[in-house]
Amino acid sequence: MALTVPSPRAPLAPESAADPVVHWYERVLGWPVAGGNPAQLLTGVRFDVLELPADAGYALLGRGVPTGPVALLGRRMRLLVAAGSADELDGLLDWLEWGGVALDLTALGAGGRITAPRPPGRAGGDSAGAAVWLRPPEPGCEAALPVLSALGRTTGRGAPQGAPDLVRLVGAAATECHRARLARTGDRTRSGQALALFS
Repeated sequence: MALTVPSPRAPLAPESAADPVVHWYERVLGWPVAGGNPAQLLTGVRFDVLELPADAGYALLGRGVPTGPVALLGRRMRLLVAAGSADELDGLLDWLEWGGVALDLTALGAGGRITAPRPPGRAGGDSAGAAVWLRPPEPGCEAALPVLSALGRTTGRGAPQGAPDLVRLVGAAATECHRARLARTGDRTRSGQALALFS
């Protein structure tokens, strides 16, 4: 009985070559990506993420506070900050006297992932509910991400002197998270009072 050997297959294309989104993040920005649908950006390597409710995030952006790239996914806004910043969030909130206040302000650092928004200028298939860039990243943007600095000097992590200040960003984000929470609570209270009037 003769054995038949299957003909050789062409090598599989690397995932980044098959997916233009993954290719853009890996090749253009140099960011690590976990494939899949949708692709995931790994946090804690080139950047960390501050995440807050979208209404608070829009108010923050309206204040003109310097930020790095900003993404939106549904009702959550994500602000990219320097790698290692996620570890500082709780201490900063305590130092700014926001410790113990329910702010809905969180951070993702080493080991975290966020959904990769479509690269700027590229249309996607089903974009409803997809992550989008409000302030897209550019190659080398990590050097200008908000960092924990002392009096505007470099931090020893190689951050340039003009990089946005993480303390100011966290303080402003905490304020807007608190304001948004109070506004939502006030809206529910007024709705409940209106319903009670008509019952």
